[in-house]
Amino acid sequence: MSGTESGRGRRTALVASVAAGVLLAGGGGLYLTAAGDEGEAGTEAKGAAAATAPPLLRLGGGSGGTAPDAGIAPGEPDPGGGPNGTVYRAEGPLPQGPSSAAVHRPEGLVTSEEVTRLAVALGVEGRPALVGDVWTIRPEKDGQGPRLDVARQAPGSWTYSWYDGGPAGDTCLKGKACPPPGEAKPPAGGSPVSEAAARAAAAPVLKALGQDDAKVSATQVMNGSVRVVNADPVIGGLPTYGWSTGLHIGPDGRPVAGSGTLKEPAEGATYPVVSAERALAQLNEASKGTGPIGIGGCATDPPAGEPQAPDGAGKDAPCQTIVDMAPPRQVPVTGAVLGLAATDTADGRLLVPTWLFTADPADAAPYTVTSTAVAAEFLVPPATPSPEPVAPEPSDGTAPVRRIESFTVGGDGRTLAVTFWGGVCHAYTAHAAEDPRQVRVRIEEKPLDPDRACILVAKEITVEVTLAAPLGDRPVVDAASDEAVPRR
Repeated sequence: MSGTESGRGRRTALVASVAAGVLLAGGGGLYLTAAGDEGEAGTEAKGAAAATAPPLLRLGGGSGGTAPDAGIAPGEPDPGGGPNGTVYRAEGPLPQGPSSAAVHRPEGLVTSEEVTRLAVALGVEGRPALVGDVWTIRPEKDGQGPRLDVARQAPGSWTYSWYDGGPAGDTCLKGKACPPPGEAKPPAGGSPVSEAAARAAAAPVLKALGQDDAKVSATQVMNGSVRVVNADPVIGGLPTYGWSTGLHIGPDGRPVAGSGTLKEPAEGATYPVVSAERALAQLNEASKGTGPIGIGGCATDPPAGEPQAPDGAGKDAPCQTIVDMAPPRQVPVTGAVLGLAATDTADGRLLVPTWLFTADPADAAPYTVTSTAVAAEFLVPPATPSPEPVAPEPSDGTAPVRRIESFTVGGDGRTLAVTFWGGVCHAYTAHAAEDPRQVRVRIEEKPLDPDRACILVAKEITVEVTLAAPLGDRPVVDAASDEAVPRR
């Protein structure tokens, strides 16, 4: 056989193998079907497919895997959600969207030059100094002044506030008390600037961050005189959620506080994505998981305000169950757009392709709900959760450890609402310890009546704690377990 014929034979075999294959949209790989002896070309193509297929995503960051991220977007309320969930109903056709989209992940280290560029935009003078893993610019003299802290590790979470003088009292101005840590400079009265003026004041900062194309809102006013600007950047051509920049603009038109991320996440693996219609169905399926709530009790009568046991279920009666069969709440969905939502994964916090739905209830303001757009076959299957154990009260009177299940952030960026399981006979408060890298939250539990027997009933509890500075992109850590708490 001549060299030409030999080459033609090899090309024919390769074409036949490719014809038997199927391209996976967005996955970047070529998967070949079994068609006799694959030969060298078939083996190489199969190896290339395995090498380019995106890795599975484990959403939630837990070792056992979680369900696809679906629910209220970070910082949004769930008006009247109810224990039996909410059903979201599309008011019209939903978009199909692209066949694939890429995740984006924080990579690299923040440089001194990048910090200086942000400092100049904020009006902070001085050279950044590296203190541990944080770039810091503080006033050179004792007393108050602007302070900028930027985490060196990507994504470069930063906070800007009015310097409190430090923990030692003698570093504050003599005769004046230090304000709480991280508190912004109190505005000296006056009226808030207009929305247009606030946007103009925020523009240089957003430009320094590379977010001058961000979606900007300036409707919120704090303390009667501070205008709040929230900016959601566009990354990889897609809008983002949960990755926002927040700036507080004082009555004089200058920033008095702020937080956000300095380094834009890099593009990662590309995944096939589902349509908005399928993502909305996933959202409703997740909502159904809450189901009717069973409440049991038998030791004594429930405290005032708690559900009462059926007739005859006194303290000596066997345990009973009360079932709340209230129907789910119906909420219209009036819009949907494919975006990138900040999501906890086993590899840290990533921006994951996500459908952002506009929920528009008749009795409340519109809000955003999210549902992961990544195709289910590229997600680690969720682990079956075990029932939450209800432990008896300890005999020594100490409070049992409470694990924080999730948290949300209020519109001001400083109000954390943490959710956990607790008993009906205790009062709970949350305490936060902050630094530029993280926020550690501890739950304190106290019995309402130490001398009274308590029924063994667990319920989901949410308490709030106000931070000294906006959360930004800092992770929330459960002080009891030393684990990161997923954002709901």
